[in-house]
Amino acid sequence: MNLLNIFCRKLRCREQFVYQLQSKCTTSIWWHQIRKKSSLPQNFTSYETLRQLYNPHIPEFFNFAKDVLDEWEAKEKRGEKSGQPALWWVNDKREEIRWSFEELGFHSRCLANILSEECQLQRGDRVLLILPRIPEWWLVNIACLRTGTVLIPGTSQLTARDILHRLQTSRAKCVVTDESLAPLLDSVAPQCSSLQSKLLVSPRNREGWLNFGELLRRASGNHVCLNTKSDEAMTIFFTSGTTGSPKMTQHSHCSYGIGLTVNGRYWLDLTHRDVMWNTSDTGWAKSAWSSVFAPWIQGACVFVHHMPRFESSTVLETLSSYPITTFCTAPTAYRMLVQEDLSRFSFPSLQHCLCAGEPINPEVMGKWREAMGLDIYEGYGQTETVLIAGTFKGMKIKPGSFGKPSPAYDVQVIDDEGNIVPQGKEGNLAIRVRPHKPFSLFTEYTDDAQRTAECFRGDFYLTGDRGLQDEDGYLWFVGRADDVILSAGYRIGPFEVENALIEHDAVAESAVVSSPDPVRGEVVKAFVVLSSEFKTRDHDELRAELQTHVKRVTAPYKYPRKIEFVNQLPKTVSGKIRRVELRNKEWERG
Repeated sequence: MNLLNIFCRKLRCREQFVYQLQSKCTTSIWWHQIRKKSSLPQNFTSYETLRQLYNPHIPEFFNFAKDVLDEWEAKEKRGEKSGQPALWWVNDKREEIRWSFEELGFHSRCLANILSEECQLQRGDRVLLILPRIPEWWLVNIACLRTGTVLIPGTSQLTARDILHRLQTSRAKCVVTDESLAPLLDSVAPQCSSLQSKLLVSPRNREGWLNFGELLRRASGNHVCLNTKSDEAMTIFFTSGTTGSPKMTQHSHCSYGIGLTVNGRYWLDLTHRDVMWNTSDTGWAKSAWSSVFAPWIQGACVFVHHMPRFESSTVLETLSSYPITTFCTAPTAYRMLVQEDLSRFSFPSLQHCLCAGEPINPEVMGKWREAMGLDIYEGYGQTETVLIAGTFKGMKIKPGSFGKPSPAYDVQVIDDEGNIVPQGKEGNLAIRVRPHKPFSLFTEYTDDAQRTAECFRGDFYLTGDRGLQDEDGYLWFVGRADDVILSAGYRIGPFEVENALIEHDAVAESAVVSSPDPVRGEVVKAFVVLSSEFKTRDHDELRAELQTHVKRVTAPYKYPRKIEFVNQLPKTVSGKIRRVELRNKEWERG
């Protein structure tokens, strides 16, 4: 299939609306114009100018579909943007779907009519969406915006118990999923009294389900987008539960729809000429960040690879085969990628690499830069926020730091009483919310006033993370507030110990938690997954070697006095290490 052809006509033979490319060449081949690699920003001149540039207007009414996507559709029709698609989807079979903003608008309006008519959903009703990386996921996102229904994304890795919890807690009236998860939904649906309709994305019909594709083919493309208020509920994300049971984090139409401008325009530094690939799972807020709102605010192309499981070779081949200019993935993924022979690939279009979700090890950043000639720009944020802080183009990158505050927030490090601490002193990472709460902060934990209130202290919202700010204004991550280890009077953050461990060739992955100790109260314990070539080594010798290594590369008092070798680490379905689980088991042992 020749990528220089123009995408033009719809195939009716596939449920997932695969489009065919017609060999009609164009003189303006947007992606063939490869730009020289540069760290210079496209949308600003320097970090210092960002606060002057970032001055969003929040109207009384705002709807991302109408006010952003439909505007790009109009610009597209007037020839005022590049000829790239709005959405470019591929899979391992080299099948492709390329939708313009016009086509994206047409299909999402059809689906909006289905939600309102066949599913009988009203403004404010909640829709649970559990789909992998397929184009229908994006259509449901936009259709919910158009109808004023509240989207609740969920990962395809959810169990029946997870789904039951989400349906009962959210009181969702509609669910959209595929045939792989339909049996799980059917097993719990009788216990969910609010559930009224079920939409199935499948070429086959299933009893009790509406068929997504059949309805879409018959639906009208005429739909008037609802005029939603800026502060009206738009989406609810269940947090990943790294520190406890998942909370329902609610965002408004403006908090993400306008707030993520700071991500798209300044951190990702996108324009309508860019192709953005973010590998996040569809169930998590990072997909909303970098696969929906941030790129489309800028009119950029959202690139998607179906990729059911992360495979380093697939990622590298995709980056070298497609004109992807901007790439964002998790630090864990970069750790896997740098273990490959990167010299076998060329990446002529790649300009900007980013990561988020967890701190990235400086060693991984160094290996990537050495092989690729590109830095990795780290971002720090939460489901509850947009970008809190990050490294931006043009900034000096300090390995181990996640950069400086984004212009969206006044970020401070405070003590337990809510007072700002001096530079260089550890404290709670916090966002100022008084006298004015930032519009891009989450609305609330839905139906949980107590946990919502617990997030605030004095004039600040507490992120739940510990960190410090140096004399240059750079922020450094110490650990989750409940991950910090107190040993013999010392405060020890797990991330620095994990960073030290990962520098040793024997360590593939590690997690550091506190462990009870009769003398010191608690000590550092490391759970270590060994690299394959070290699995047969004597564990006692290796344990001593790793302890010596950590003493050498960081402060000696931080070394892990206990090391346990394990085959794998417990993780959330989004891939984050569940240190709380390891810590609880350790303290239960006594």
